[in-house]
Amino acid sequence: MKVGFISLGCCKNQLDTEVMLHHVAEAGYEITPEDIEADVIIVNTCAFIESAKKEAIDNILDVAWLKEHRDLKAIIVTGCLAERYGEQIIEEMPEVDAVLGVGSIHNIVEAIQTVTAKIPQKYFSKEDKNTVALGGDRVLTTPEYATYLKIGEGCDNRCAYCAIPGIRGKFRSRPIEELVEEAVQLEQLGAREISIIAQDITRYGLDLYGEYRLDKLLRAITDATKSVRLRLLYCYPDKITDALVAEIRDNDRIIKYIDMPIQHISDHMLKAMNRHGDSAMIKDAIARLRTIPGMTLRTTFIVGFPGETEEDFLELCEFTKEARFDRLGVFTYSREEDTPAYDFPDQIDEQVKQDRYDIIMKEQMLIGAELNERKIGTVVRVLCEDYDPVSETCYGRSDADAPDIDGKVYFRAFPRPMPGSYVDVQISDVVDYDLFGEAVQIQ
Repeated sequence: MKVGFISLGCCKNQLDTEVMLHHVAEAGYEITPEDIEADVIIVNTCAFIESAKKEAIDNILDVAWLKEHRDLKAIIVTGCLAERYGEQIIEEMPEVDAVLGVGSIHNIVEAIQTVTAKIPQKYFSKEDKNTVALGGDRVLTTPEYATYLKIGEGCDNRCAYCAIPGIRGKFRSRPIEELVEEAVQLEQLGAREISIIAQDITRYGLDLYGEYRLDKLLRAITDATKSVRLRLLYCYPDKITDALVAEIRDNDRIIKYIDMPIQHISDHMLKAMNRHGDSAMIKDAIARLRTIPGMTLRTTFIVGFPGETEEDFLELCEFTKEARFDRLGVFTYSREEDTPAYDFPDQIDEQVKQDRYDIIMKEQMLIGAELNERKIGTVVRVLCEDYDPVSETCYGRSDADAPDIDGKVYFRAFPRPMPGSYVDVQISDVVDYDLFGEAVQIQ
């Protein structure tokens, strides 16, 4: 029997897909990348914001066409949409044969067996997400040279706009020893770069050890491995400790890049969003991180949150100009059920949200272009990802570019480097968010 997977949403969700892939392969099923060949398709969904829910439902309905017109026997829905709306999916989408919440992914083989039995039955499982074992063997879906390590699950921050604590549960850290062992295994498989992920990696260790231990975890991983480099994603400014700053600065195996979503700078908005800390704390965290030579800072903003005044927004605009982030993403506020902000007064008109989004992004585009122009003539290290036959160039990511988030570096090289090679590239041009250049050394 052939099983296909569709994995939606963030890289954290992708790791859940990898764990399910392992369970399915261990049970003897054949994994197929072609939906049209599959007997069973598993759709691992996201439900963070409205657009993610729509994408998930659209994918389920697309797969349902195969059930009606081809040989697809069953559709299984997993992930955040399944956790959040499992009962409704079973009741309102007859095309779906099984639903597994985020705490039930280890039941995937049982679900396949149930829905494909001689007398198939509907299958629904929603176990306590706060007690499910974290981690597990995976089938990598990323290139082996650049992958992810999820160090915790859930979130305790409880921002007013966010449904993640209700979907994923409280924050739970994985033990340092377990994570070190997995990092060693990933390096043995060929990893040259590992992105450290969780909903909030800076909270790591508080539940297990009574203190923040991200700095100690990073040191333990680099001590146990030979050359793999670590990238930090999803850090919160109120937990940027001096010890963490020092570890990033002094450990040459930690990429000088940090993704630190701050969402707003107006104290009025930060309080309404139930963010921890105020604008002074955010600016202090930024200042301390910028003492690290070569540091790249990425952040995200939310515009159009209920009650955001014109003054709040103008303060955010001025901060954008002052802070000059290397990388910046902006979201328009999405009104999500089962979050405190859903019932807040002074909801913002959608067009106003979009206008504010456009203003910030246009400003950041100018900042990004200026920062990139400064790189012309410099040499940057690039992790080669592939070759583009159309432009006849190789491409990859510099230290300033996280996978699937930031831009690319395109370069000509002879001989052509293998994917996973580090290449020193001299930058000669900039187009939008991408850099172009010539290889000067292949490592």
